[in-house]
Amino acid sequence: MNPPHSPGAERLEGPPSIPALIRTRVRAAVRRPARLTPAEKADRALTLRLLSLLLQYPDSELTSARAELAAAVGAMPATPAAERLARFTGWFTSQRPEALERHYVEMFDLRRKSSLYLTYYLHGDTRRRGMALLTLNQRYRAAGWDTDGGELPDHLPVVLEFAALAGPGGGEAPLRRHRRGLELIHRALSEAGSPYRHVLAALLTLLPPPSAADRAAVEQLVAEGPPNEEVGLAPYGRYGEGEFAPPDAFVPPMQAPPTRRPPAPTTRTEGPR
Repeated sequence: MNPPHSPGAERLEGPPSIPALIRTRVRAAVRRPARLTPAEKADRALTLRLLSLLLQYPDSELTSARAELAAAVGAMPATPAAERLARFTGWFTSQRPEALERHYVEMFDLRRKSSLYLTYYLHGDTRRRGMALLTLNQRYRAAGWDTDGGELPDHLPVVLEFAALAGPGGGEAPLRRHRRGLELIHRALSEAGSPYRHVLAALLTLLPPPSAADRAAVEQLVAEGPPNEEVGLAPYGRYGEGEFAPPDAFVPPMQAPPTRRPPAPTTRTEGPR
């Protein structure tokens, strides 16, 4: 007869089976980048920084550096990301600055499905988005990086710059978290025939491959859009200035003054922020 099991006794688990152990290690390997040599880390950081620059508004400073950007892309080691970036810079260097400005505004400011504000895809216009922005900004500060406040912390060029500075582990974590939003942006740009699709495709080559759940979530985003709810806009505290709302309160981020304005007659209208 087996001894009675006392209510406080813990159930002892046996060792994991070999297939379960393999699955666990495979999942862990997929979630983190492979070990990189110092040279590979430097190449990856350069790629991320180029991605950040090429996704910024093409003001006069950026367009005047197009030849240098194209040369930097041309000097990269042969990778899928470099091939995609070369396709983009071929177009980017051939266009008139005014045409680049118009195209950028149309793709990223006037279309919600290709907005560059990543938390919008995960949280939409809900209370969670304010807290997600705050959490992201706190991640930057914990790493010793303080943004200049010209853009919200979830703006893709800002996220890419942080990834380049902080490295493949924690630095790229926000990109991995928002992979589904990045897939949606890439799809929207591809459907629009925008050359910016090559920049997003280059970025996606640096991330783990999408899971079945990722693909299903992207399809749902395409069909239904991000979450939405009616929320009050009166702030309970000022985002980024040390004042915090109660845990369940919506904290709308402060609208930063635009840092890049296209010259007349082009008018840049901000997308979802």
